[in-house]
Amino acid sequence: MDAITAVTRPAAGTPEGALVLLHGRGSHELDLQPLLDELDPERRLVGITPRAPLALPPGGRHWYAFAGVGTPDPATFLATIAAAGAWLDSLPEATGVPWERTVLGGFSQGCVMSWSLGLGAGRPRPAAIIGLSGFMPTVPGFELDLSGLVGYPVAIGHGTHDQVIGVEWGRQARDRLEAAGADVTYRESPMGHSVDPRFVQELSVWLGGVV
Repeated sequence: MDAITAVTRPAAGTPEGALVLLHGRGSHELDLQPLLDELDPERRLVGITPRAPLALPPGGRHWYAFAGVGTPDPATFLATIAAAGAWLDSLPEATGVPWERTVLGGFSQGCVMSWSLGLGAGRPRPAAIIGLSGFMPTVPGFELDLSGLVGYPVAIGHGTHDQVIGVEWGRQARDRLEAAGADVTYRESPMGHSVDPRFVQELSVWLGGVV
């Protein structure tokens, strides 16, 4: 496991908050960089895109080893949760932005990690979470804590034709969070395993209201 490194896009002035975006399986830290300006065109926030710590077949960076949709490989998942959690905990000192003004989000594997790091038992909660085309994981030795979520802002986007992580996983996350009282913005798009540009435009407005 390598150290977690990141690329930072500075805010235009004194940052009003931070936006951390986690890339998907087999990708890299630059993959979601363009989304930072699309989500935050006025650069009110400092934007950070970390690189996953694992280099695994078939290539690229990974947050955990694939062991099936919904069930990450426990050993690599738990190790990454510990490493990524420590990295996230160091961000407020590095950026000057408190955790409660930091939005955490990700795509695919990065979405899985966003739910896990943002809602994991014992973890501090970010200002909000964006989950794109992912799932809430089931891993022995790990639990999500969905208590105290009344009014908590989350945004979920998923493609109805997603053949990598089926849309039912996005719906399951929506249902669990709504049952917990969270303020859920949920959108399905007639597309595959990708991010809908129309939802990104909506998220830009949503993000301005969250931070």
